[in-house]
Amino acid sequence: MAEHTSSSITIEATPAQVMAVIADFDRYPEWTGEVKQAEVLEKDEQGRAAKVRLVLDAGAIKDDHTLNYSWPGENVVAWSLHKSQMLRQLDGSYSLAPVAGGKHTEVTYQLTVDVKIPMLGMIKRKAEKVIIDRALDGLKKRVESGLAS
Repeated sequence: MAEHTSSSITIEATPAQVMAVIADFDRYPEWTGEVKQAEVLEKDEQGRAAKVRLVLDAGAIKDDHTLNYSWPGENVVAWSLHKSQMLRQLDGSYSLAPVAGGKHTEVTYQLTVDVKIPMLGMIKRKAEKVIIDRALDGLKKRVESGLAS
């Protein structure tokens, strides 16, 4: 069974402000270092992304893949791999929790990656950790800079 890698960060914004940036896939190339292209292919009945194509360059992991998104709560978004050239599994989620009376948000990013090519578990975990840390740092900078509005 694959292990999950996760990390958390506190962002000086409300959960709604943070989720607005997370849900704006078209702008991912502007703030996520690894995502070079993002295209929403399908939306759910609420108009949220349901299937998204992403072109990823994360150093050891380069891929053009499609993810299925679900929105199980107003402060949670999860995804799973639909199709990929290089990956066997890419499951993850952002979970948002209000802190400081709702003025700040603790964001937890969880990720599981499995590649089709052989890769040592230690190297794979390190790649997951780098992806998570860069994503959380980019998200924090994007939200706190006010560019999301």
